[in-house]
Amino acid sequence: MRRFKLQVQVTADGYMAGPNGEMDWLTFPWTDDINTYIDAVTESVDCIVLGRKLAEGFIPAWESGPEGETQESIDWMNNTPKVVISDSLAESPWKNATVAGGDLTETVNRLKAQPGGDLITYGGGTLVSNLIARGLLDELHLFVNPTAIGTGMPVFPTAGAYHRLRLITARAFDCGITALHFEPERS
Repeated sequence: MRRFKLQVQVTADGYMAGPNGEMDWLTFPWTDDINTYIDAVTESVDCIVLGRKLAEGFIPAWESGPEGETQESIDWMNNTPKVVISDSLAESPWKNATVAGGDLTETVNRLKAQPGGDLITYGGGTLVSNLIARGLLDELHLFVNPTAIGTGMPVFPTAGAYHRLRLITARAFDCGITALHFEPERS
């Protein structure tokens, strides 16, 4: 069965975005050591899963070839098939992307049961919270930026959730970001 990975930028106090979606706290530029780590995380991935709101900015941004990214990274992002989780879209307006709606657990379990490499998600916030709340992720790769913002969009759901995680690795990078790789502890 395919594994489902989360890779997300997070503040030191646990937010993936500011209260209005701000991302001005992100640490840039990245260093070669973090790029090598990300390459290892995505090596087994052949499908990207995104929430609709994130897809609306994410897919066009990569199609335009974002500044500071290698052509290899741009090609991988654009050529890797994407599934956009949405109940409001009937079909995908983007190349190389399909839309999946309905019950999130059924959708993810169907994707995980298909043949192929691993799945990865980068967000958005509602999708990540729902995936964590339902125990649908197999790996969490949190890229902790050395910034605290005090409020915003939390990575972990706040409604009565208790999540035991097992630390697999922790790795500090030259740019100041620390990657925490967790796996959920399942009973």
